[in-house]
Amino acid sequence: MVSNNIIGYSISALGLIIIALSNQIAKLPLISTMSKAMIYITVLGVALVAVGLVLAIGKGSSKSKVKHASEEVPIYQGEGKNKRIIGYKRVE
Repeated sequence: MVSNNIIGYSISALGLIIIALSNQIAKLPLISTMSKAMIYITVLGVALVAVGLVLAIGKGSSKSKVKHASEEVPIYQGEGKNKRIIGYKRVE
């Protein structure tokens, strides 16, 4: 199964290619008849880049969370401002 990151980066790359080639695409016979062809092509490219980045970045961060079997609490040494963590204790 292809991950969302790969799909997102592919869509973003396609959008960047469309933006880079928008001047040549606007010169095609069918598209050149539209009065605002250059604007539409550029907006399409920017939209593809935005959608691709949302797919690539949005879902990837939720998979990296680590779930612990038991919760850990810090063990402190010292008092007041001189407190520091010297270890962790598992709480079940």
